[in-house]
Amino acid sequence: GDIIATGHYAQIKSINGGGENHGFQLVRGKDRNKDQSYFLYTVGQPQLEKTIFPIGGLEKTTVRDLAKAAGLAVHKKKDSTGICFIGERKFRQFLSEYISIKPGKIKTLAGETIGQHEGTAFYTIGQREGLGIGGVKGYPQGPWFVAAKDQHKNELYVTQGHQHPALMSISLRAENIHWIAGRAPQLPLRCTALTRYRQKDEPCEVTLVGEDVLDIRFTRPQRAVTPGQSVVFYLNEVCLGGAIIDSTEKAPGEHAT
Repeated sequence: GDIIATGHYAQIKSINGGGENHGFQLVRGKDRNKDQSYFLYTVGQPQLEKTIFPIGGLEKTTVRDLAKAAGLAVHKKKDSTGICFIGERKFRQFLSEYISIKPGKIKTLAGETIGQHEGTAFYTIGQREGLGIGGVKGYPQGPWFVAAKDQHKNELYVTQGHQHPALMSISLRAENIHWIAGRAPQLPLRCTALTRYRQKDEPCEVTLVGEDVLDIRFTRPQRAVTPGQSVVFYLNEVCLGGAIIDSTEKAPGEHAT
């Protein structure tokens, strides 16, 4: 039958062990710097059966060499970052066409207003750039980081210190679980997880704490874990699946450095 080929840096492995050990696994791309399995965790067995990733087993440099040999003009095109499908438009312009954007206050964690944001949707937890906060009277010189958003009040909360306790989480709750195998592994499970693309694997324990609710507890505090983003689980090179982050438990203050 027909299959679909995509340019994702990921691989598919067929398992023929009989019974439950039969099916397809999603495996990281050979080029770990470009691996895109994090974005593919919602695919299932029917999709994997009908999909191939022709460049998943290649390094990016090899792909560029092959493109050059084939006479493709894009062989030296700069790597795309961010939302590559929107073209040359500014990200904020693109986003403002689809959601309501409203400026509001930037506050310290103590509630003191120190600036104005252009719309909370434009900022991510842990972000440093683009806040427009200069020297603030009564506070030491140094960068400010987004610590939290209050969508209801349309306020952005910031703090100083790259690893301030408000930016660090020791565990999280996640919902909308998807397992690539089509069934959950035996839980609790010790594995590694990513809470954002291209971070290092972080050891954790995954426990089912309610219907379609996971508790993920990390070995060490994690910076800038963001509700609404995905947490994706791995056993070595195999992507097991993932879920949507709902809430986090902040790390105790002694973890701040």
